[in-house]
Amino acid sequence: MSGGINWTAAIVFVALFVLVTWIGFIAAHWRKGDLDQLHEWGLGGRRFGTMVTWFLVGGDLYTAYTFVAVPAVLFGAGALGFFAVPYTILIYPLLYVAFPRLWAIAHRHGYVTSADFVTGRFGNRWLGLAVSFTGILATMPYIALQLVGMQVVIGAMGIETSGWLGDLPLIIAFIILAAFTYTSGLRAPAMIAVVKDVLIYATVLAAIIAVPIHIGGYDKMFAAIPPAKLLLATPPADSYGAFSAYGSLALGSALALFLYPHSITGILSSSSAGVIRRNAVMLPAYSVMLGFLALVGFMAIAIGVGAMPAFADGFKRYGANFSVPALFLALFPSWFVGIAFAAIAIGALVPAAIMSIATANTFTRNIYRAFLNPACSDAQESQVAKIVSLVVKAGALVFIFALPLQFALYLQLLGGVWIIQTAPSVLLTLYARFLNGWALLIGWVVGFVLGTWMVVLNNWTPIWPLHVGGVTFPCYIAILSVIVNVAVSVVLSPLFNLRADARRAGAFEDYA
Repeated sequence: MSGGINWTAAIVFVALFVLVTWIGFIAAHWRKGDLDQLHEWGLGGRRFGTMVTWFLVGGDLYTAYTFVAVPAVLFGAGALGFFAVPYTILIYPLLYVAFPRLWAIAHRHGYVTSADFVTGRFGNRWLGLAVSFTGILATMPYIALQLVGMQVVIGAMGIETSGWLGDLPLIIAFIILAAFTYTSGLRAPAMIAVVKDVLIYATVLAAIIAVPIHIGGYDKMFAAIPPAKLLLATPPADSYGAFSAYGSLALGSALALFLYPHSITGILSSSSAGVIRRNAVMLPAYSVMLGFLALVGFMAIAIGVGAMPAFADGFKRYGANFSVPALFLALFPSWFVGIAFAAIAIGALVPAAIMSIATANTFTRNIYRAFLNPACSDAQESQVAKIVSLVVKAGALVFIFALPLQFALYLQLLGGVWIIQTAPSVLLTLYARFLNGWALLIGWVVGFVLGTWMVVLNNWTPIWPLHVGGVTFPCYIAILSVIVNVAVSVVLSPLFNLRADARRAGAFEDYA
């Protein structure tokens, strides 16, 4: 970073950015539909087939922050970071079983969001409001954190990222993002996701082939890793230590991931339930790639980028997140560094676009239309969604510029604890006929408040030391809080169902 701007990398980076910008704008004419309809703008007309859905959902779930943060955890904390691999495997059986059912109900009733389903299922717009509020709140810091990956690679090319002038590249990138999202809706990230994934796969394959050759083989790479980072620490006799922490993190993250609005948007944009099932079989290919990507953190340790004077400023500024850019700068030619960095930056644009669209869909359908302007036309609804998507992106920029990065990380951590509280309303009610909307709302309040309180009380650490019978089970707070949520919902539902008009099967009974 101290050697000035890497012009070759910067030119390649800008060229690829211009390419995806052009793709984003022409996407408005791809599978053309009436973008004054929310389902056309925000769900691509529900016409995406197997391959487009594969790229879209993959681009949605495997974000720029994932590609920076997962290797960074391996680089800094060691084997615990591998929890991201099993958790992204666990989500696909859930996707295969539950979400085709949700898609069928949403398709039949014209639902655009998960809160639409909840409101229709129970006729309870307040429960729908709780689900939409949770989704928006959990997604906003997620969008902001996409900027982290982009900011790191911009800085790694030698471009100053501090001060107002340093913020300019990010502002330009997100103005471009706002423009093509406004004009093209979900079609834009769907098309760009193809380019993003090709670049990411090329980058990861180059790393897992070239770096071991440089080191002398995978055996020498693993030999260079400190033993404490290769395996989870052995727990003491009275605790399950890192073992239960690792398992509960994987399980909780898997349950939460497809509840985010952007994940639901990717699923509901599919053309059929069969497309979702086929993707549940195909998407684990991304998890294989994620496992290779995680190894990049170990590769960075093996070649000693942390001790190289040229990267001292980068690690001081960005911490372990700089390990991936440092690895590519150390071993690859500048033109390929530009490709790799563009892959990460475009990997920020795709999920940020989907997240902003999903958040706009949720606000417009479940807050604006449900509470503020029930009589709005379809064209007004779509226009409000487009405007809200711009506001969301601007909010993400202000968020990252005006607040410390650590605050965004704290809120993103809370996001997983918050969004999992919608699991009983969205997932359990696909199968459980007896659950009551008001009971689920109370369960949501209890789980939301309890999870937030536990995270803050635990000094913003997501693992709670649960003591049972003299044995400590370190456990992900999201799992503990959602168990209480479910228990409250199950206990209270029969009481609320005593009222003849309180229980509503709604879309559940209409499902075939």
